Amino acid sequence: MDLTYTPEEEEFRVRLRGWLARVLPALPPRPDPRDWPGRRAYDTGWQRMLYDAGYADLQHEATPTQHLIFLEETERAGAPYVGANFVGLLHAGPTIAAEGTAEQRERWLPPILRGDEVWCQGFSEPDAGSDLAALRTRAVRDGDSYVVTGSKIWTSHAEVADWCELLVRTTPVTPQTPKHKGISWLAMPMDAPGVTVRPLRTLAGSTEFAEVFLDEVRVPVGNRIGAENDGWRVTMVTLSFERGTAFVGEVVACRRTLGLLAREAVANGSWDDPAIRRRLGRLNAEFGVLWRLTQRNVSEAGAHGVPGVGGSVFKLRYSHARQQLYDTAADVLGPAAALDLDDPHGWNLDRLSSLSYTIAAGTSQIQQNIVAERILGLPKGR
Repeated sequence: MDLTYTPEEEEFRVRLRGWLARVLPALPPRPDPRDWPGRRAYDTGWQRMLYDAGYADLQHEATPTQHLIFLEETERAGAPYVGANFVGLLHAGPTIAAEGTAEQRERWLPPILRGDEVWCQGFSEPDAGSDLAALRTRAVRDGDSYVVTGSKIWTSHAEVADWCELLVRTTPVTPQTPKHKGISWLAMPMDAPGVTVRPLRTLAGSTEFAEVFLDEVRVPVGNRIGAENDGWRVTMVTLSFERGTAFVGEVVACRRTLGLLAREAVANGSWDDPAIRRRLGRLNAEFGVLWRLTQRNVSEAGAHGVPGVGGSVFKLRYSHARQQLYDTAADVLGPAAALDLDDPHGWNLDRLSSLSYTIAAGTSQIQQNIVAERILGLPKGR
């Protein structure tokens, strides 16, 4: 992409800065990160403010550079991020925009952008592990509905969601039917009869994940995105957004965190340790390169509608860089950083959270396979 800014883009930056300076001081205090109903209200309230100001749909209505300027400026100003509706705004919404019909886009995209409806992700299953195509949740066609039975796990924000991007098996696996071929992508209402949500408590004490049990849940056929049994291809679109552009704001946040950490190292004397300086310098270079890769992925999404396989390169490096950032933070901050488990805004909770990034959105092993096969052209492992 062209890394220079046009006069129009610089004007957009100035206008956005002015708006942020006006509205951010009036925001209410942020709720405890573990209060998901409170966070839903806070996050969707911010989304509504973005919508009313014309900033809600920059991913699709603006140039890739304007989108990146928006992310840079909102993070620089300390504005809220997508929060509880990251699935709707960063996964399901972009997938529906790319693959849905005109009626489906009209039904679901405006409520997502206004902050009216929150989505969760129903992909992973207890017995499938990292092999997403091994899912067993079945959907049997009955007239104008699918009758869905099965279970999902690690369903992000299910306890506060209105809709679920749900993968189901619409054709049983047989020796003649590869497991990837019988999957469909459905939009399931979370208040449908037969849906049971059981929150899961993480190592950090939060409950943003849940088990979801589905007992003959009826989902209209009109809620299917893409053709029946074409859900694996649609899912690859979803995952390309999840890995390629959904972490954009987090890269900006990590660069900001790194700056805070460097200043703390100077203040407490740990900067005098050459090993600490090397680690901080290396992380600065790492996140600088990740930001350039982010620009490439966002540009590709803007040009072609979806990001390419470069998202897996990004996801692989970002996951490990984030862990290294918080490992370094622990060494810079010392024992004090290990004693703030009860502080919902503390460093230690961020460090614990960073451990999940090599698993979430596809494990590092999965990303390595994608890079090897789809970028390097290596043969599949046996």
